[in-house]
Amino acid sequence: MTRLFRTAIVGTGGIAHAHAKSMATLSDRAQVVAAVDIDPGRLAAFCDEWNIPHRYSSLTELLAAEELDLVHLCTPPGFHKGQAIEALGSNVNVLSEKPPALTLSDMDEIAEAEAASEAFFATVFQHRFGSGAENLKRLMGGDDLGRPLAAICNTLWYRPDSYFDLPWRGQWLVEGGGPTMGHGIHQFDLLLSLLGNWSEVTAVAARQALPTNTEDFSAAIVSFENGAVATIINSLLAPKETSYLRFDFSGATVELEHLYGYSDDSWAISPAPGHEDLERQWKEGLTGRASGHSSQFAAIFDALESGGVPPVTSTDSRMTMELIAAIYASAFTRQPVSRGSIDKNSPFYGAMDGNSAPWADVKESH
Repeated sequence: MTRLFRTAIVGTGGIAHAHAKSMATLSDRAQVVAAVDIDPGRLAAFCDEWNIPHRYSSLTELLAAEELDLVHLCTPPGFHKGQAIEALGSNVNVLSEKPPALTLSDMDEIAEAEAASEAFFATVFQHRFGSGAENLKRLMGGDDLGRPLAAICNTLWYRPDSYFDLPWRGQWLVEGGGPTMGHGIHQFDLLLSLLGNWSEVTAVAARQALPTNTEDFSAAIVSFENGAVATIINSLLAPKETSYLRFDFSGATVELEHLYGYSDDSWAISPAPGHEDLERQWKEGLTGRASGHSSQFAAIFDALESGGVPPVTSTDSRMTMELIAAIYASAFTRQPVSRGSIDKNSPFYGAMDGNSAPWADVKESH
């Protein structure tokens, strides 16, 4: 008999509804037994909408009252570290919305708490789990596709000034960064999951138009250990929105274009001359599973049921977070940054802006 996991949602803002909706599709695998929010009215409305029986005003209260297998952290980014450490201290598995923490220092503190716990920490990076991404990874394991040569990873989104009315948005201290940290992270996490370890980055970042203390645009050139080179653009300035990834292999070009989630139809393959059979192989590998929270949640419950480690691990997340820190470090120091060079002695280890964003407001100093 399949085990029924007990979960709770912490924070009942917009993204929490995506979690609740996806969990409803997995009712044979797990049940959301409780939710947490400091706003009683919002908490009540959320629990009524999603038929959640138990309501708590704090994570501490929740952990004391409920036997849980997993907590979903749907709170603003600045709360993730403390909440993750508290839940891990109670030996409860944690699934955190992105970004999982504000800094590399925070990530390392979470990893230390995880090492001392019987539970695991995972981050929501749902684009890894659609059948298109898994199909590409499968083909990359064979000989026909060839080696990766170049890639493009563009997150070209648009946010009006009013988007930043929430006080935690667009602030280094409580959001950790702009589109590099909170928006493009999904696309280049998928890029990293496919291309592997990155080795060096050269980047620029700018605050062009939006009322933020963070950047609203960044661009980076990233080299990988396997020899591939990728360009990454993260923007909130594009009225014509798209998320676009392109991988040029020696045997084919593979493209993905979508906005906030993809289906099999979002992908395309263009074989090089002499590699036409790749089109057949590509079509045969698709299973119709779209990217999304429910796809990752199902993978997490599979792992928990088998006694494995839930994806995406803290190590995986740190690789992505380190790239973010390196993009900011390169942009603000105007120097290339190598993976592994941002250590405890670097100003970018404990603050994504390294206290050196050229437009930083005095009130935001660390």
